[in-house]
Amino acid sequence: VDVRGRAADGTWTEWRRAAAGAPAELPRYVVDVQARLTLWNAKGEPTAAVRAVTLTADDAGTAPAEPAPATRAAAFSARVYATREGLVGHTTANGHVIQANDHFVALPSRRALSPKGSGQYSVQVCGPARCETAPVWDVGPWNTHDDHWNPSSVREQWKDLPQGLPEAQAAYEDGYNGGRDEFGRQVANPAGIDLADGTFYNVGLNDNGWVTVTYLWTEGGGDTTSFPTWGTDVSVRQQATTASTRVASLPGPTTVRVRCQVHGQLVNYDGYSNDAWSYLPDYGGYVSNIFIDVADAWLPGVPTC
Repeated sequence: VDVRGRAADGTWTEWRRAAAGAPAELPRYVVDVQARLTLWNAKGEPTAAVRAVTLTADDAGTAPAEPAPATRAAAFSARVYATREGLVGHTTANGHVIQANDHFVALPSRRALSPKGSGQYSVQVCGPARCETAPVWDVGPWNTHDDHWNPSSVREQWKDLPQGLPEAQAAYEDGYNGGRDEFGRQVANPAGIDLADGTFYNVGLNDNGWVTVTYLWTEGGGDTTSFPTWGTDVSVRQQATTASTRVASLPGPTTVRVRCQVHGQLVNYDGYSNDAWSYLPDYGGYVSNIFIDVADAWLPGVPTC
């Protein structure tokens, strides 16, 4: 059983393992808690079944205060070796069936696994040609408990490795853990991220190679404010008009960071009308405020671009 919490600003913590006698402690105060139950059964064995799950929550009184927006650090970035996932037709850890030219990534920990169709945990991947923001929809490569983007003190495993260094890279380059992953396999490359085919080729890779990865849900914000979104395949445009180039899309409900907003083309959708557009720095473009899941047409507390 894993749990996570949603803060008042709509952002989620990472998932944390919870068990009897070993409660999960969330890193900050939250207003909602969600649980995720993962079932495993051996091939040929009866399907696992659950009769009931009981969760209790206590205020530990130790969560750090939320930093003021002006003092928040940027989201964590690291140089990581990327491999192409492929596996078209297979199913990812969150239930997505992999399509040809798909756009998502896999990271070696379930702590940052987005729900199916969601971009709640997304990364920006910058390769030789360009950057792309993609959701985390699978777990791997090599390990499944290696949240290498986290500080060593809160890392699930391999706490003696520095932040940003995947265990597989340390095993491959320095013989860490005898050169093996958590399953005892000999590590054959230093990969810390898998890229779906569409993402792999879009950022300019023709073979496995090094990319810069920014983990957008990590401590960050700076001059941005986080808001929830709604809708599927929501377009992010280069300018505040539907005629502008589509630079990215939001596959499903997620949380985005908004830097500023402008009045642009009037958009009519599903009974709503709004001419306000928000600039999303993580995607390098604008999204209609219709798809920002708040009651206000003009976002409160967000400056004009």
